[in-house]
Amino acid sequence: MRSIYAAVGRGDYSVAEWADPKIEYVVADGPDPGSLRGRDGLVQAMRSLFSAMEDVRAEAEEYRELDAERVLVLTRLSGRGKTSGVQIGDRGAELFEVHDGKVTRIVVYWDRGRALADVGLEK
Repeated sequence: MRSIYAAVGRGDYSVAEWADPKIEYVVADGPDPGSLRGRDGLVQAMRSLFSAMEDVRAEAEEYRELDAERVLVLTRLSGRGKTSGVQIGDRGAELFEVHDGKVTRIVVYWDRGRALADVGLEK
């Protein structure tokens, strides 16, 4: 997880060897909830985000290993709307499921409290 966020923190979204080819990408809440599958789905989700925003950065604030296959990353997302110019700075979370060294599922939460509740942790 740390190497993924190190690249993302630099604005480098080009490397995806860490993702299982059949990865599931889920947005649990926020302005555009939904689910996509595969690396192409992951790329589609990133393109959608980047088409609406510029200077997008996702930084890990804390890593919480939940068990052998799940890591919850508490995040801070920042950027600016391309059309509106409005700055955002939200604290959310991303739940990563890992099997055989590859990320098989990512669940993105804009609402950090919901993420903590969904994995059985306190706010």
